[in-house]
Amino acid sequence: MRFILFADGYVGGAIANFLIDNFPKDLSMVVCIEKNNIYKYAKSKNIQVCDYGEDKKLLENIVFDLGILAWWPKLIREPLLSLPKNGYINTHPSLLPYNRGKNYNFWALVEQAPFGVTLHFIDSGIDTGDIIFQKSINYDWCDTGQTLYKKAQAEMINLFVEKYHLIRSKNYINKPQDINSGSFHNSSELNKICEIELNEKYQARHFLNLLRARTFEGHPGCFFVENGNKYEISITIKKVN
Repeated sequence: MRFILFADGYVGGAIANFLIDNFPKDLSMVVCIEKNNIYKYAKSKNIQVCDYGEDKKLLENIVFDLGILAWWPKLIREPLLSLPKNGYINTHPSLLPYNRGKNYNFWALVEQAPFGVTLHFIDSGIDTGDIIFQKSINYDWCDTGQTLYKKAQAEMINLFVEKYHLIRSKNYINKPQDINSGSFHNSSELNKICEIELNEKYQARHFLNLLRARTFEGHPGCFFVENGNKYEISITIKKVN
C-alpha cells in the first residue's frame, strides 16, 4: 500500500522519522502544518512533502491507499476524506470511546476514566471511527494533566511502531465503538469547570482530581476570583510510603 502521512508535533515527528528511516517506499507524501522540522527532514530524504497551509490542493491529485494522521490537529473533511480507498487511521491519546474530543488528559483524571491510546479509523464524526489497536495506561494519585499528556505521547509512538507491520499488511480487525459507554468533551467546557467557587462545597476526591488534572507547567491552572483578583492553583501529590 501507498500511504500519506499527516504529521505534527512531537508524536508526529517521531512517527515520521520512523517511517522515513525504515519504510520510505511506503510513503507517497508527508503532509506538515508548515515548513517545520518534519517537512525539512522528509525533504532531505527525497520524500514528497506538502505544506498543508500553502499547498493543500496538491493532495487532491495524489493517489494513495491509506492516510495516517499522526497527532494531526486538523479535521479531515471532504473531498480529502474520500480520497484514500482504505480510509484514514488516526492516533488518538485516549482509550476510546472514553474522552473523545478535547482535553483527554484533564477529563481522564476528573472523571476517573480508563486511560490509554488508540489507533482508529476516522469517519464524519469526532473520534467515533472503528478501533483497530489500543493500549491502556495506568495512573495514580501522583499523576497530573501534564504527566498523563507525556505518558500518552510516549505510548502513542510505541503503539504505532509496534503495530505498523500489521497496519501495512492490513492485518487487523475493525472494532466499532460503543459511543454510549464512552464520553465526549469540547474545549468550551474546560474554563467553566476549572473555576473554583469559594463558597461552594466540594467532595474532597473530586476537588483534588480537578486541581491535579489542571496542573500543567506553562498552562493555566484551576482558579478562583476574589475582590476582582484572579488566583491560579496548581498541586503536587507525593506518595510517601
